[in-house]
Amino acid sequence: MVYSGKCHDPKTYWKGTISKCEPCPGPAPGFEITPNCGKDDNGGIHEASKRACEAGRTFNDGSDVYCRPCTSCHPGYITTNPCSTTTDTQCQEPRRTTEVSTTVPTTTTTTTITTTTTATSQHVSTSSCPHEQIKTEVSGPAVLWAVPLAILIIIILVMIAACVLYMKRKRGHQAVLGYSRRSSYINSGFSSLSTGNDLEDILSPSVLSAPLQTVLDNLDVLEELVILLDPESQGVKNTRHLASHFSFPATWVTYTYSMKESKSPLTAVLEGVTSRQPDSTVGHLAKVLRQMERNDAIAVLTKLKLKMIQQV
Repeated sequence: MVYSGKCHDPKTYWKGTISKCEPCPGPAPGFEITPNCGKDDNGGIHEASKRACEAGRTFNDGSDVYCRPCTSCHPGYITTNPCSTTTDTQCQEPRRTTEVSTTVPTTTTTTTITTTTTATSQHVSTSSCPHEQIKTEVSGPAVLWAVPLAILIIIILVMIAACVLYMKRKRGHQAVLGYSRRSSYINSGFSSLSTGNDLEDILSPSVLSAPLQTVLDNLDVLEELVILLDPESQGVKNTRHLASHFSFPATWVTYTYSMKESKSPLTAVLEGVTSRQPDSTVGHLAKVLRQMERNDAIAVLTKLKLKMIQQV
């Protein structure tokens, strides 16, 4: 039953002073509001603005304007607190007991294991003799040791992976440093040679007249030259300048440097020279290196003599 013809929501009432429907004041816990707060549109009061919930049947904890039906515990559950006008029914899961009996036919010993599980503890009792019983109680929280152990294992694995990654990066950094150390004497020059010496005083006639292909065939010498000439350092002439002396276009040199990961630019230049000028000799390369003031690279060419002697 509603008392207002203007306010269709029973949770409101007509307030004539402002000609507007206003919400009914929220009831205290254990009560609910009455339709239209018990008032009609003319200000008449038909009943109180709130009424008490039915004890044992409905309740209101103050979170709603109406009383709600009390909850009934499911079959087998234990009622710990009955429903009141302000609180709902409190239910608890029942205790479950599983009993397994095992009898060994060859002996007179009977073992009975009884396990009782609740929300907080676990009991295990074992009897191996008629007059002897051993009881062990394991607390529920103690079983949870497996959770932090698993977390600890995961943390250890992550730390190991981080260490392995760090070592790999460190080795890569050391390799770069090693490369830099081998190339460091590019900047300082190779002091064992002076610019005043003639190539004939440095390289033997047999080395100077050897085909340029000899450099490509001696991998150790070629590798040292690659380490010296391929890096691009400010103020130091490198493979780009060598290619320019041999009249290779700049676009071609730029392309060889873009393929540096798969092939050395110096190797590409030397192969190009031997292909275009088959009669080129080590002496031609040494003269260009002298013009570039790369005495350190000329010093590497002296090792060709040792290689030739070993081959003989």
